[in-house]
Amino acid sequence: MAVDREQVLRSAAALLTRKSTATMDEVARAAGLSRATLHRHFAGRDALVRALESLGIAECEAALAAARTDEGPAADAVRRLVREIEPAAGLLAFLYTENQLFEGEEQNEGWARIDARLTDLFRRGQESGEFRIDLTPAWLTEALYGLLGSGAWAVAEGRVARNDFTHMIVELLLGGALRREEP
Repeated sequence: MAVDREQVLRSAAALLTRKSTATMDEVARAAGLSRATLHRHFAGRDALVRALESLGIAECEAALAAARTDEGPAADAVRRLVREIEPAAGLLAFLYTENQLFEGEEQNEGWARIDARLTDLFRRGQESGEFRIDLTPAWLTEALYGLLGSGAWAVAEGRVARNDFTHMIVELLLGGALRREEP
């Protein structure tokens, strides 16, 4: 029987977003595999996390493309992006806490591409006068990541309705980022 690698990764992501300390045995059970079969595909937790990282990067890049972040007002592009990225937010929340992904020479270049696109979006919003200029584009990018992770955890734990995800994140981020007219 052939193992569907993407299905295994999605099962692992679903489990790890709920329980980040899950063992490889628990991941195997969640994916409907034996531990030996899981280890044939992923030598250990680090290999599994790296594969999940690749999936997360692909999900982010697909969301960025679908959101058409270079079209229309920047605030509208942020709204579209949050809506598009919502299905992957739990995986991103898990990845955001995996420090080894963001340290050292093995850092995946995909994160730099995503950061650059988000930074460009926030810079475009500043240049058009939509967003405050006292908050750097890099900070707004980090704030978006943090809100996506927090929103995913709140939804997963039932503290927030899934239907409120996009509204809550966008309103909090843009409510703090929008430029206010001077009185």
